Amino acid sequence: MRKILAAATIFLFSFTMLPASTLTEIPFETMDGKTSKLADYAGKVVLVVNVASKCGLTPQYAALEALQQKYGPQGFIVLGFPCNDFAGQEPGTNEEIAAFCSTRYNVTFPVLAKVHVLGPEKAPLFAALTGPDAKFPGEIAWNFGKFLIGRNGEVIARFEPKTKPDDAALVSAVESALK
Repeated sequence: MRKILAAATIFLFSFTMLPASTLTEIPFETMDGKTSKLADYAGKVVLVVNVASKCGLTPQYAALEALQQKYGPQGFIVLGFPCNDFAGQEPGTNEEIAAFCSTRYNVTFPVLAKVHVLGPEKAPLFAALTGPDAKFPGEIAWNFGKFLIGRNGEVIARFEPKTKPDDAALVSAVESALK
């Protein structure tokens, strides 16, 4: 068991040290159990967001969907990663989360399988986004932390949870990235 934990720790640590150019190759799980990666969205501007359905910030789903609808045709996509790391505000199963997003907020952007964004079980993608060698290092503070990734797979900007998706700075960053 210790060997497994040590190997897992080395595995996760290695992702925190990845250069940004390999960020696009880090695998993550979709709601239906398949493997995906940012490379699957090559050429798109991607907004990676850790989401939760029982948070005071949950209404941001509506603004995220509005961004998706407005900028999606130009090559933009939101990727939502449900996370239960903050006060247990995403307790549902993947199926319950998908149903909530669909029925409550009519979400059309991909909502991926539930992940951890903190601690020893931190998903490799979030380890790379927040690790010491990341462009914007530091732990995610709460639900709805946002990372904007350019068409070339490089992280462009990071927005804190309380920054709403329709905030002028976030919208400006998306529009600039789409040019």
